[in-house]
Amino acid sequence: MHIQQDISLKPYNTFGIDVTARHFVSVSNIKELKQVLSLPEYTDKLILGGGSNMLLTKDQNKLVIHINFKGIDVISQDEDFVFVKVNAGENWHEFVLWCMKNNYGGIENLSLIPGNVGTSPIQNIGAYGVELKDTFVSCETISRSNLASQTFLKSKCEFGYRDSIFKQQKDQYIITNVTFKFTKRNHKLNINYGTISSELELMGIKNPTIQDISKAVISIRESKLPNPKIIGNSGSFFKNPVISLNEFEKLLQNFPNAPSYSVSNNEVKVPAGWLIEKAGFKGKRFGDYGVHKNQALVLVNYGEAKGSDILKLSKLIQKTVFRLFNISIEAEVNIL
Repeated sequence: MHIQQDISLKPYNTFGIDVTARHFVSVSNIKELKQVLSLPEYTDKLILGGGSNMLLTKDQNKLVIHINFKGIDVISQDEDFVFVKVNAGENWHEFVLWCMKNNYGGIENLSLIPGNVGTSPIQNIGAYGVELKDTFVSCETISRSNLASQTFLKSKCEFGYRDSIFKQQKDQYIITNVTFKFTKRNHKLNINYGTISSELELMGIKNPTIQDISKAVISIRESKLPNPKIIGNSGSFFKNPVISLNEFEKLLQNFPNAPSYSVSNNEVKVPAGWLIEKAGFKGKRFGDYGVHKNQALVLVNYGEAKGSDILKLSKLIQKTVFRLFNISIEAEVNIL
């Protein structure tokens, strides 16, 4: 364990924003993490996982702690189910592929989501009708204030749409590992959200496996979303807003073809990407940053953009969408 000085965080965030960490350290186990958290000379600390859900807008004059815990363990199983404990530093998509290789079902719809396993509960990541909470059992954490270990069962995590107790109290807990429950047979397939069913049809598949669904999701995402290794981005920048049925009926008066997904008896979710596209931002470029041409939810860094530029664009989009539709859209990424 070695604390480095003046390290560029460009390789550590999927937006590819080149800001500097005044102090930086990568930790590979809980002992090292507790040692670093105990250092009295560093009063301000930033916990960094996969760097996929953040927008860095300035240099970080604090100790940046990169969580690099590795390891996947099967802790119990029977004929139908398997419980898997995954350390926080494992890449999420690589973990999904590991599950597909072992025929463990439950997260195939979450293929190709950027980031690490340790940060996945914070946002309760989700895609194509599936959320992390659907397979989540528990996670182990370290308290930033007193270094105490604590296990959170799902019932204590307060999971919501892109929300959790870890997001609500983001400076309190560091997730060190996550335990999931997957199916080993009789998998529950979810192919009715988005274009999964039509993609499977194009693939000539009538009786899909979980592996087929994963491949379909990867194909869809690759056709819509830029690869962060080529074009800097954090995936979906905005949450899909949830509005009342009354508000949606007002929207339909001016936009009869507005899409929606039912959330409850009196609420619907409106795709933020549709709102942003209708507002005229899809594919718009402002020098080295802009909105991706294939997916209006994705803000991109084409090269050397500043985080402050992308933040300014996001605020312009929010303001314009509210003016046109009277709907507020909220940023999904963390602004730092």
